[in-house]
Amino acid sequence: MSVEDAQNMISNNPRDIPRIVPGRACGSCMMCCKILRIEELDKPTGVWCKHAVTGKGCGIYDDRPRTCRAFFCNWMRDASLGPEWKPDRAKLVVRVQRNGTNLEVSVDPSFPRAWTRQPYYALIKRWAQGSAQHRRYVFVSIGERTIVVLPDRDSDIGRVGRDDHVIITRRVGPAGLVFDIEVKRGVLVKT
Repeated sequence: MSVEDAQNMISNNPRDIPRIVPGRACGSCMMCCKILRIEELDKPTGVWCKHAVTGKGCGIYDDRPRTCRAFFCNWMRDASLGPEWKPDRAKLVVRVQRNGTNLEVSVDPSFPRAWTRQPYYALIKRWAQGSAQHRRYVFVSIGERTIVVLPDRDSDIGRVGRDDHVIITRRVGPAGLVFDIEVKRGVLVKT
């Protein structure tokens, strides 16, 4: 995937009608049913949805919440992500954050280092390098723990709650851009 492709992927509006890669389907993959938070079902991140049925999928498929109906991971939407990126194989789900700007790599808490393996880490780092100059950032979430992947480093900022807001600023330093990260606690930002 080129840097331009990553920028386009990050800047996609998640409210747009998703374009699914021809021939791709969730199949037996249910990783989003574990990794993602589903507010309508009061399901926290990192635990299996009570409606997930191993080997079958969603037990309430016809009545599943709007969040579930609208969600398609980036593996389903981006043809440049090969079969190794299918979430049940990779143990991570790549998606655009609700703000439509940043990319989030949500990792199965049972495999917290999955994102650091190859080929995943190399591409995640390229996404970060190509996007940060445009004020688009890559976040890795493992439960409520968040790691910001920047061109010059990976910064573990710890627990980031739903009402917290991560602020990343840039400044020019002697060796180029320097990124500073601040977490504003209890500041819900609606996007």
